[in-house]
Amino acid sequence: MALAGRKVLLLAADDFEDTELLYPLHRLAEEEVTVTVAGLDEHPVRGKKGHGPVAVDTTVGQAAESDFDALVIPGGYAPDKLRRSETVLALVRAFDAAGKPIAFICHAGWVPISAKILKGRRATSVAAIRDDMVNAGADWVDQATVVDGNLISARTPADLGPWMKALLAALEKTRD
Repeated sequence: MALAGRKVLLLAADDFEDTELLYPLHRLAEEEVTVTVAGLDEHPVRGKKGHGPVAVDTTVGQAAESDFDALVIPGGYAPDKLRRSETVLALVRAFDAAGKPIAFICHAGWVPISAKILKGRRATSVAAIRDDMVNAGADWVDQATVVDGNLISARTPADLGPWMKALLAALEKTRD
């Protein structure tokens, strides 16, 4: 397959939005993309709707941007935990500095906000954090999926299809 050999880091913490973690995990695997789930610690994580436990493959402290082609950040309540970790924020800034795809959905916009990478960038999110996105300097738009350079954002689980298509297209452009 065209994407075999690509590697994606998927950030996870308890209370993730179940479909926003599981859909990319399985959809990327269908394309023979290696997905590494990174947690704040080694403990399995559980979705806010009860799915899990989902095992983590590594911790954010052991993950390095240079080992991956893209980053995925699911929404739910997990982003509020992830954005409090300086290690997570440093990883996000490293992916952005390298121009690698960063896909985030729903409340996951909180993580790039805290990493301070949204100023002057076009993005979307769940409407509940629109003010947060705008206050961080983002040009917020109400669209299913927004691609601005390496940033790939989406609003809600209803937008998982176009969001993943945009990420897969971005991965096709990356080289090992």
